[in-house]
Amino acid sequence: MAPRGLSAEEKRVKLLEIFHESKDFYQLKELEKLGPKLKGIVSQSVKDVLQSLVDDNLVCSDKIGTSNFFWSFPSAKGVMLQKKSDSLEATLTSTQAAIETLKATIKEEESQRTIT
Repeated sequence: MAPRGLSAEEKRVKLLEIFHESKDFYQLKELEKLGPKLKGIVSQSVKDVLQSLVDDNLVCSDKIGTSNFFWSFPSAKGVMLQKKSDSLEATLTSTQAAIETLKATIKEEESQRTIT
């Protein structure tokens, strides 16, 4: 059986490795040349994989003049995870406060209820 190509997730990881290992910025044409050479990603799929990484905020992009530049640094993922963690902790705290308020309201309403 002939070896199968890389899965979409493997391509994403390998393309992200290109950014993190070099800590540099690239244009799409450069990535289409480097992908097959360094990581074995078929050049026709580099654009789709790159777009999925941009959509997931793992790779940043910016248009400067007529060129689109792409970059990602290893610390960016840590910062993104920390922000998400802080956001979830804030949501948890506010939800717990709402639960306590509702419990107090229930207790108050039960004490005012007349038994029939």
